Amino acid sequence: MLQTIRIEGAEFFIKVVREHRFAFVMRAPGLGAALTEMDPQKIGVPALPVSALHPDSEKSAQLANQFVQQARRLLADKHPANMILLRGFARYPQLPTYPELFGLRAAAIALHGMYRGVARLAGMQVLPVAGETLADEFTTLENNWPDFDFFYLHVKKTDTAGEEGDFLGKVLVIEEVDALLPRLMALKPDVVIVSGDHSSPAVLKSHSWHPVPTLLHSRYVRADGIAEYGERACGRGSLGIIPAKDIMPIALANAGRIAKLSA
Repeated sequence: MLQTIRIEGAEFFIKVVREHRFAFVMRAPGLGAALTEMDPQKIGVPALPVSALHPDSEKSAQLANQFVQQARRLLADKHPANMILLRGFARYPQLPTYPELFGLRAAAIALHGMYRGVARLAGMQVLPVAGETLADEFTTLENNWPDFDFFYLHVKKTDTAGEEGDFLGKVLVIEEVDALLPRLMALKPDVVIVSGDHSSPAVLKSHSWHPVPTLLHSRYVRADGIAEYGERACGRGSLGIIPAKDIMPIALANAGRIAKLSA
């Protein structure tokens, strides 16, 4: 239905992703990406209008709001979704790739489109997963193990449970990952990193500012006496609190792929 929307002077593309998510692409001359988001981050509150944060994005804001107005009319009597929220406006980024930065043949294993898309932007080969479960992701890892130097394997359900305030559900997902890790370790990886892109505490039902626990395993790691994996335990670990961008150099060094980490 959204793909039927037409606005003079612009092209719109709607691509179904997964569950309630879709990708929204807008093309026209003179568009800027400095735009506010529609999501009010609260239940029962009307969607916010898109506003320009810079004069060169005024046209983008006008087109986005025109699209939303038509979408509202189209979806008014639909269930369970009768409205859309647009967020994360951006132009197509030009990112340095994993092969360029790290000299690695990198692959991505993920079930959700956003993570597959970001991985592709970073120069990873996105691998098809035959199934919908975490176990299926690990099967994909095993089947492709000889062909790549680096694998990014994404777990979504911890974040989903956190945002829903489902503490027990989040625990069960973590336990599911724990049960699958022996399949990874049987492949004898040089380095394993376990971490996240952000915190999603169940008590807050949202993303938060808290540091994420990060574990790095290799034969060269000096044991620091931390036997558990979690926020409090990792806070006492030898990695300390570091920017995420510093993890890959440490991982490469532990894999023997950096001759000397510093001067």
